Amino acid sequence: MFALALFSAVALFVDDRLLMGEAIWVKPMKFGFAMGVYGLTLAWLLSKLGRGRRLGWWLGTVFAVAGLLDVGAVVLAAAHGTISHFNNNAEPVAHTVRTAFSIGVAPLLLITLIIAVLVLIQRTGDLAMARALRAGLGLAAASMVVALWLSNSAGARTVTDANGDPVSMNGGHGIGDPDGSGMFLTNWSTTGGDLRVPHFVGLHAIQVLLLITAILGVLATSHGWLRDERVRARLVGIAGLAYTGVFAALAWQAKRGIPVTRLDRQTLVAFTGVAVFTLVAAAAVVLAARRRSASPTGNLAVRLADVGEGG
Repeated sequence: MFALALFSAVALFVDDRLLMGEAIWVKPMKFGFAMGVYGLTLAWLLSKLGRGRRLGWWLGTVFAVAGLLDVGAVVLAAAHGTISHFNNNAEPVAHTVRTAFSIGVAPLLLITLIIAVLVLIQRTGDLAMARALRAGLGLAAASMVVALWLSNSAGARTVTDANGDPVSMNGGHGIGDPDGSGMFLTNWSTTGGDLRVPHFVGLHAIQVLLLITAILGVLATSHGWLRDERVRARLVGIAGLAYTGVFAALAWQAKRGIPVTRLDRQTLVAFTGVAVFTLVAAAAVVLAARRRSASPTGNLAVRLADVGEGG
């Protein structure tokens, strides 16, 4: 996947064909990078399973095959200068792409859900990491549901591909403007709602939450009140809830046909609510943890934790 992203980045300077106003190799580059990052995270996670490791190996293998089918279909369409998603033409390339999607999309969602259950029923890492993994996988599954939702968000229409040929489209990622675009690189719509936004945000929740977990782990070395893994787990849980709120607000915004570049009143209220909840909840956890750390029993717990880490 990363090799594909690199190849596509080079191809941008070699192949000047445009597909609906965008260089044809931008989409394969984005898909290769996104699937590569998610696959790398999933591979690391499967290696941490205490139980069900054999099942995890098979799930990872099927996920890899399904991912290759999906991204391979995007590459095939790009190489032929035509549209991959929602292409309803009867010609061979469009038919092959639809077949690949019909085989590959469902396993990606199903396997993510099964792995989420495997992580849910066992402890993977400390409390903070386990909470980050559970929330991240749940959001990833939700983002894939949003991706399936895309196919019903627009009606039939006809557009032109990079070869100047008509393409019959059935479905789309945009709300209000089915094929809206405008943002640099992401090509997210600035003229209507775009369900690719919550899909992207949810898919990469696991990386963001694991990064927050890692940062808290580093800070714990110099802040005694963070050495209690329950405190870090609560903060990660708050981050997960906040991330879920952002994901839901973005999906709601897109479904109402509002571009991500414009905050209407309802979206602003939703984001404000998420921000207030996050700040209040995090402040409550931090203040309580600092008070416990400052108490005699709290100091004893920190010293015992230091001794345990030293051992």
